[in-house]
Amino acid sequence: MSPEHCDKVLLLQAEFDGELDAAAAAEIAEHRALCPICRASWAELRRVREAVRETASYHSAPASLRAAVTARLAAAAAEPGLRRLVRWWREALSGVAGAALAAAILLALWPSGRQGLVEAIVDDHVRALQPGHLVDVASSNRHTVKPWFAGRLDFAPPVKDLAAEGYPLLGGRLDYLGGRAVAALAYVHGGHRIDLFVWPQAGGEEAPQTAERHGYNIVHWRQDGMALWAVSDLEPDLLRAFVRDWRAPSK
Repeated sequence: MSPEHCDKVLLLQAEFDGELDAAAAAEIAEHRALCPICRASWAELRRVREAVRETASYHSAPASLRAAVTARLAAAAAEPGLRRLVRWWREALSGVAGAALAAAILLALWPSGRQGLVEAIVDDHVRALQPGHLVDVASSNRHTVKPWFAGRLDFAPPVKDLAAEGYPLLGGRLDYLGGRAVAALAYVHGGHRIDLFVWPQAGGEEAPQTAERHGYNIVHWRQDGMALWAVSDLEPDLLRAFVRDWRAPSK
């Protein structure tokens, strides 16, 4: 093989577009971390995407299409807001395709800064799946994990034991997202790893919002002055169940 060529490069585009399953995406991400050719190709893909976002021209939809969409949205106006729009798409395109499209719509309508954060969170989760990267402190006891963060972060992250609900705690680690140190809590369900990223964020409560990226499901919400982001290759319903149990008052 030429030193300027890597036979994994062709798979990078599929990973970049979220077309690989979770196992294949994790394998390629692990390879990319060690391969300078693939790292450079990945950086070029991201550069091109950003260039397209900044310089691509946009065109108005035909009047007929705009009229049809407007009519359907008007019918959904009894329950205003983005969630109603996403629900409408789910109903219009039932099954997996509808759920994926609804998540894509929600992600596309998030602010661009939040979209970048989604990318970073998924990247960090994939890196954490590599052997030896999942936790800095390994313990199923929240009374061990929570104090471990003291002195390592400028806030005290909430740590919950959800073993009774089927999501046992594996431990925690320090991570870095959005220009600051954050807490990452690791859970497991049926062999599927869940990362929950936590950091302080001002503002009121925010109900869970879902997205999908590179084969991973993401749920974001705000609670008790904390921003929380859960990411996993779990099925969306199971990840939402994890979030529901987390948000429930502590017993």
